[in-house]
Amino acid sequence: MEPTPELVVDAHAELAEGPVWDDRLDRLWWVDLLGGIVHLSDPTTGDDAAIPVGQPVGALALRSSGGPILAVRDGFAALDVRTGRLEMVAPIAAEDPGIRMNDGKVGPDGGFWAGSMAADERPGLGRLHRLDPDGTVTEPLAELTIPNGLDWTADGRQLLFIDTPTRRVDRFDVDASGRSISGRRPAIELREGAGWPDGMTLDAEGHAWVCLWDGWAVERYTPDGRLDRRVQLPAAQVTSCAFGGPGLDELYITTGQEGFPPGGRRDQPHAGGVFRFRPGVRGRPTRRFAG
Repeated sequence: MEPTPELVVDAHAELAEGPVWDDRLDRLWWVDLLGGIVHLSDPTTGDDAAIPVGQPVGALALRSSGGPILAVRDGFAALDVRTGRLEMVAPIAAEDPGIRMNDGKVGPDGGFWAGSMAADERPGLGRLHRLDPDGTVTEPLAELTIPNGLDWTADGRQLLFIDTPTRRVDRFDVDASGRSISGRRPAIELREGAGWPDGMTLDAEGHAWVCLWDGWAVERYTPDGRLDRRVQLPAAQVTSCAFGGPGLDELYITTGQEGFPPGGRRDQPHAGGVFRFRPGVRGRPTRRFAG
């Protein structure tokens, strides 16, 4: 039986998302997406600094030059952590005013990939955007609904990607430049009743850790798509995960309480918190945006 993940930040966030380990600070960055708040947490002490940014923030990446860059409602923006001020790097001109950014991650070549979606989850309005280090934005994938977790194989030649309503993790081939993807096909198909695939990360062995919205768990899948392990969480809305810690052997897991009544639910007193689990395998170092 798997050990129970431990609560490290009892944040009660509405929608905690996007954990990123900062190896320079030995701290964990994460966001409260709907609250528009960036968090920097010390898992050792439980200390947590909250930085309001004034609009929904779907994902965070670290820059090679230091400090975070965000995928916010209006596009990609650099954050001044001392003042909370956003500097727009690349606005995204959405066709619909209800569009916001969602999950994202830095690729092997230093580009920042992040999805956008309709806040009311209307099908087909989602996009996958890529911010190049020179500030150029391209759109590698369109006609999505809820673009979510993504990560690359160790050689950088394949991208695993989740569009949540498909109940799959799909695999793409990545071209030599690292900027274009093709050849979409299923890599992991979730069984009925498992929950909805949300955030995801790959470990050093190439296995995928998939977070399950309304599934109360994170599941590990082998490179050929077989269910390998299931880690139960004390919250239904399991949103995203990332490896961290000095040895990259700690899996940090974010959760939500979106749509809960005031005061939360009695069966989920720590929903919206950040949890830590030691799975016995290591992750890979955090990639930094090269811009």
